[in-house]
Amino acid sequence: MENIRYISLNNTSPYHNLATEEYLLQQTTDNIFMLWQNDNTIVVGKHQNTAAEINQEYVDSHHVNVVRRLTGGGAVFHDIGNLNFTFIQNVEAGKKEIDFLRYLQPIVDALQSLGVPAEFSGRNDLVINGQKISGNAMTFFGNRVLEHGTLLFSSQMADVSAALKVDPDKFIDKAVKSVRSRVTNISDHLPKPMTVVEFKDYLMDYIMRQNQMTELQNLTDAEEAIIGKLVKDKYQTWEWNYGKSPEYSMNKKMRTKGGSVQVIADIQKGIIRDLQFFGDFFGEKDPKDLADQLIGIRMDKSAVSEVLAKTNINDYFHNVTNEEIVNLLTF
Repeated sequence: MENIRYISLNNTSPYHNLATEEYLLQQTTDNIFMLWQNDNTIVVGKHQNTAAEINQEYVDSHHVNVVRRLTGGGAVFHDIGNLNFTFIQNVEAGKKEIDFLRYLQPIVDALQSLGVPAEFSGRNDLVINGQKISGNAMTFFGNRVLEHGTLLFSSQMADVSAALKVDPDKFIDKAVKSVRSRVTNISDHLPKPMTVVEFKDYLMDYIMRQNQMTELQNLTDAEEAIIGKLVKDKYQTWEWNYGKSPEYSMNKKMRTKGGSVQVIADIQKGIIRDLQFFGDFFGEKDPKDLADQLIGIRMDKSAVSEVLAKTNINDYFHNVTNEEIVNLLTF
């Protein structure tokens, strides 16, 4: 590799870091190798249904960031114990191919140089003794390719599991389901201990030395301004992170003091397109009237709450609270 720009990001905001990837891929012609970390984040694949992949209650209570990336694949949880890498390269016309090993081999070599028995496995993973330490994804833009992946170094495995845990019976969707794999931390396999910061520095130094390079390049102020606009206009928005979700159906049931209430809904791009209430509840008014008021509303707590605040929920569901209906309709 020649004329590669090496970047080590210190910003742990997932919105900034994924916006940086998009900027470097789509608005520069540089070949790139970049290392970065996200703090307390679920990153969902481009084609996934966000609501079906995350444990929303855990996300809310633990202040977990949720962001969609440019590449396909499954949802992953990032914390500071996870290190991410990105390769961006120009490719010749007609030579676009999904070849993960080409990009992952230098990572494997670096890990093996530390005495870690890492190896390439399957379609896009790195493993140690059969346990996953890295998942990878790829996308193309014009004559450019972006390949990026995770490196579980010292992640909190309980958080990884809890953040992505969800009841599969709640959804019948057309999205790609994440595959939960057995995972392990790289730090557990090092002959000599090191911190994630030391590991990050080592990996960058190793990759640079292989290409006879010695200098890191920071993002310029002008680049940061462009990235900041991408963050605001895209990566921090509900429309990108939730609204891009594919069509799915939801079927949920709740037991209340007023009886059982079931909701069946069709959701398209995060918007309620069809909604029906069922159950053994009592009410003075037909719940179909309430359902009709919710058609076209975003499937999130604030939007649903705003609609319900304008009505007396007991007219439709006797002895049922607004909060219960909001929780039934959202995640």
